[in-house]
Amino acid sequence: MTNDPLAVTRRELFQRAGCGIGGIALASLLARDGFGAAPVSRDEAKPGSSLAPRKPHFAPRAKNVIAMHMVGAPSQLELFDNKPELVARDGEPIPASFIEGKRFAFLQGHPQLMGTRFKFQKCGKSGLEISELLPHLQKQADDICIVKTLHTEEFNHGPAQLFMQTGSGRFGRPSFGAWTTYGLGSENQNLPGFVVMMTGKMAGAGSSLWGSGFLPTVYQGIEFRTSGDPVLFLSNPAGLTSDDRARTVASLKKLNGVQLAEMGDPEIATRIAQYEMAYRMQTSVPELMDISQEPRHIHELYGTTPGKPSFANNCLLARRLIERGVRFVQLYDADWDHHGSVFTALPRKCKEVDQAMSALIADLRTRGLLDETLVTWGGEFGRTPMSQQKSNDDKPNAQPGRDHHKDAFCVWMAGGGVKGGTTYGETDEFGFNIVRDPMHVNDYHATLLRLLGIDHERLTFKFQGRNFRLTDVAGKVAEKIIT
Repeated sequence: MTNDPLAVTRRELFQRAGCGIGGIALASLLARDGFGAAPVSRDEAKPGSSLAPRKPHFAPRAKNVIAMHMVGAPSQLELFDNKPELVARDGEPIPASFIEGKRFAFLQGHPQLMGTRFKFQKCGKSGLEISELLPHLQKQADDICIVKTLHTEEFNHGPAQLFMQTGSGRFGRPSFGAWTTYGLGSENQNLPGFVVMMTGKMAGAGSSLWGSGFLPTVYQGIEFRTSGDPVLFLSNPAGLTSDDRARTVASLKKLNGVQLAEMGDPEIATRIAQYEMAYRMQTSVPELMDISQEPRHIHELYGTTPGKPSFANNCLLARRLIERGVRFVQLYDADWDHHGSVFTALPRKCKEVDQAMSALIADLRTRGLLDETLVTWGGEFGRTPMSQQKSNDDKPNAQPGRDHHKDAFCVWMAGGGVKGGTTYGETDEFGFNIVRDPMHVNDYHATLLRLLGIDHERLTFKFQGRNFRLTDVAGKVAEKIIT
C-alpha cells in the first residue's frame, strides 16, 4: 500500500473509508437496482442486475423457502424410516452381498446390524410413521412429505454438504439459495433476498454453502448473527453519524458510477447497491431481530427466549423474514454427526429442534403463509444400518453409533405445493438400499425449483463457455409429491 496521499488506488480508498466496508458490502445484496432501472425478466437479466421480483417460468406453488440443514447428518433409521426387520436382527452380521464393493467413511470388516431402540408411531389422519423422538413434529404429520430414498454421490461431510447445497461436491458452484434469488429476485427492498442463520459451529464446507459461486455476488447469502451486530459492521463506527454515513454512501456511489461507466463491470453495480442496502438495513435489521415484541403465546409455541441464541429463535426469525418478503432463509444446526452414542446424543439434538420446527409449520399455517412457503429439513447424507462398534483405540464401544451412508436417507418437506401426509420412495428391510422411487439430489433440486415455478433446465448461467445449472445435466421432477 502506498503512503502517497495523491497516489491512492481505488481499492485503497475503500479500505480507508472508515465505514466498515467489509460488512457494508454484506457479501452481496441487491434488493433493488442501483440506477432505478425497470425490473427485467430472469431470462433477460444480466449479471449485477436488480433483485427486483421476476416472473417464474410457470405458475408457482411456493414463493419462498425456509431450508433447515442439520449439519452432520441425522440418522433416518431413528427418525423417519421404520425397519422392524432390522430391529429383529439386531446384532447379526449384515449379509455380505449388501456391502460387497461398498465404501464407507470408517466402517471396516463385516459389521453387525443395529436396530433402533426408539418406537415409531402412526401419526395424524394420514398415518405417517414418525419416531417418538419427535413428538411435536408428529402433530404436523398431515402437512409433511417424507422422502425416504434421497441419495447422493459423496460420503464425507464437506463434499456432501456442498452437493446438497450446490449440486456439486466441489467448491465454486452457486448454492440453491443463490440460484433461487437469481431466478426469482426478492420482494423486499430493505433486507437481503437470501439470509443465513446458524446454531453451533459452522459446517465443514464453510460459507461456500451459501455462496454465489460463478453467479454475480449479489445473489449469495448474508449471514445474520443472533448476538452482537446482526450483520457484521452494520452499526456505524464511533463518531460516525447516520448523516455522515449517508453522505459517504452518496459519494461512494458517484465514484463507483464513474468506474462502472468506464469498465462496465457488473460487480461495480452490485457494490453500489450493497452500500445503499447496508444503509437501509441499519433500520430494518434491528427491528426484525427484536423478537421480544412477539406475544407470549408465540414464544411458548416456539420455545423461544429473547436474547438467548437458539435454533428456536432462528425458526421464529425465519418466519419474520418470510413475512417481510425475504425469498430464501437457510438455517443450519450443528452436531448431528453420531458415530458414537447415537442412542443418547440423538435424543438431545431432537429435543433442541423438535418443538421449534413443528411450531414453524403451525405458525405459518395459522398466518396463511404455509401454502406459499416451502419448508425443508434434512442433512447431507444418512447413517448406516450397521453399528460402528469400534472406537479409535480399537476397543469395544459401549455407546455405538452409525457411519455415513450416502445410498439412502430421508428428508422432509412441507407447504408450498407439497402433498402432505405422504412418503416418497421405499428402502429395503434394513434401510440400506432403495427398492422403489429413488430421488437423487439433482432430482430433489429439480423438484424444489418446480414448486417455485422454475424449470430447472432453463435456469442457467453461462460460465467458462457453457451454460451451467443447479442440476447440471441431470434432474427429474418428482411429480408424485406435488399437489
